[in-house]
Amino acid sequence: MSTLVDQPARIPNRWRPPALHLPDGGSVSHGEVFTRRWVVDLILDLAGYTPDRDLAAMRAIEPACGAGAFLVPMAARLAESCRVHGRPIADAAEAMYAVDLMAENVAVARSAVVATLVDDGWDEDVVRCLSDGWVHADDFLLGQDVRSTADFVLGNPPYVRLEEVSDARSAAYRRACPTMSGRADLFVGFYEMGLRALKRDGTLAFICADRWMHNAYGRSLRSLIGDHFSVEVTVVMHDVDAFDEAVSAYPAISVIRRKDQGRAVLADTTSEFGPGDAGQLLRWTRGLRRRAKHTRAFQVAELPYWHNGPEAWPAGSPDRLALIADLERRFPRLEDPDTGTRVGIGVATGADGVFVTSDADLVEAERLLPLAMVRDTKTGHFDWSGHFLVDPWDDGPGTGLVDLDQYPRLRTYFSAREGQLRRRHIAERRQRDWYRTIDRVDHALRSRPKLLFPDMKMAMEPVYEPGGSYPHHNLYYVVSDVWPLDILGGLLLSRIADLFVRTYAVKMRGGTLRFQAQYMRRICVPKLEAIRKSDQAALAQAFEARDVDKATGVAQALYGLDSEAISVIR
Repeated sequence: MSTLVDQPARIPNRWRPPALHLPDGGSVSHGEVFTRRWVVDLILDLAGYTPDRDLAAMRAIEPACGAGAFLVPMAARLAESCRVHGRPIADAAEAMYAVDLMAENVAVARSAVVATLVDDGWDEDVVRCLSDGWVHADDFLLGQDVRSTADFVLGNPPYVRLEEVSDARSAAYRRACPTMSGRADLFVGFYEMGLRALKRDGTLAFICADRWMHNAYGRSLRSLIGDHFSVEVTVVMHDVDAFDEAVSAYPAISVIRRKDQGRAVLADTTSEFGPGDAGQLLRWTRGLRRRAKHTRAFQVAELPYWHNGPEAWPAGSPDRLALIADLERRFPRLEDPDTGTRVGIGVATGADGVFVTSDADLVEAERLLPLAMVRDTKTGHFDWSGHFLVDPWDDGPGTGLVDLDQYPRLRTYFSAREGQLRRRHIAERRQRDWYRTIDRVDHALRSRPKLLFPDMKMAMEPVYEPGGSYPHHNLYYVVSDVWPLDILGGLLLSRIADLFVRTYAVKMRGGTLRFQAQYMRRICVPKLEAIRKSDQAALAQAFEARDVDKATGVAQALYGLDSEAISVIR
């Protein structure tokens, strides 16, 4: 394993804050959300923390124990395991390590563990001693060094935005947990430290908000997991009453093992998912021949692999993700250096009121670049609306800004708006280039035929632009050195291409998709040379006619999909 896991940021061994005062005297919202017992039992079962195993010989960590929602069931299972394996419970003195930042929670959790084990028939003096040794007042992210000590890390980490934490403590957390980048939640650090705590083949199982799987602040955590761990099970529970109080947390169960990635189980649940359904789901995961299963309460499927690297993890029903995984295994991605096919976004100016105009006489003609706008694509065919970019970039051999002295009308126009342009962030950083647009203009792109995609749309609707205009920043584009764009446009018009974007893209209110280059690059397509001439012609015809059904029918055969797979897409 890499030193990324074995050698995290420097954390002082055995450090504990005296009396748990925050280091700068600040305060923190503790983000406590307690998990229902049947959900806890499902998580423990999925993780393999079960009495048939010799749990006293293993070590489990609960990093944010609260009042004991996880700790009490864990203690009960540990005690039952001792009976199954003929051990005195005193053998389990090192079998659990639980912490909580709040001293009052520690007291409540210890008492709950004692009550549970005494009711189960164990000696009170022994279990009080065990409870005191198991549960500690500490900060999991800054306290005792637990690297590579755990067979299990189990629980429900706190839901706290880092901006709600005092500056000094937030800085300490970021130093200790490098994955906590950007506007991260505290639970990102709990994932990181929990994963680092695992021994080889150890298992982390958390229930937590799943936004880190999709948002930018989860990039480093996704990389860490993809490089060093195996995602075993993910159970999405957005509509399930999983907690003791109503919260809008978008929760999901994640079971992650310290081993090389293998096949992965993905389940999605409905609001009807309850204890009985949890039992069904668990039995399915333990089955040997696991075909995808659909019930009123959940869908579950096994994927051949999980996703690696920092890119957003997919979202959607298990059968759709299984289909996506199969297509990604069999076909190359749309953006391909071998074919010169690439995805890009149009020019961002930082001041459209200055740089975008419909006045063809505003400045020198050579400094007006025809601009493709979203409105030009609404009919499905490109219809230029007469907008221009007031272009400050040299279109000759150089790549810099034009000399304003060479263009008196352009100089007068920009000078009259200099104050507005200088207030932009890009101009504050590059004061000599105060009249630049945020993005450089690649003048060679103007003449190239392009497929254009509005940045927000309900479905994939590529529009052919024959060349002559430059895309605005609300348009994404595809160009290719090899693909005839009407043929490629037919493929991208199909519901199969749409499925890729729908799986990865951020969805806005009402189901509108945010089309972004990072998602479009993940579309997989057959190789052009593998498509028969008759199918190429059919795709081009479907594209010209805007016939999604015909495009999907041709694509279905090219992707080798049967009617059952197509029913998943629709």
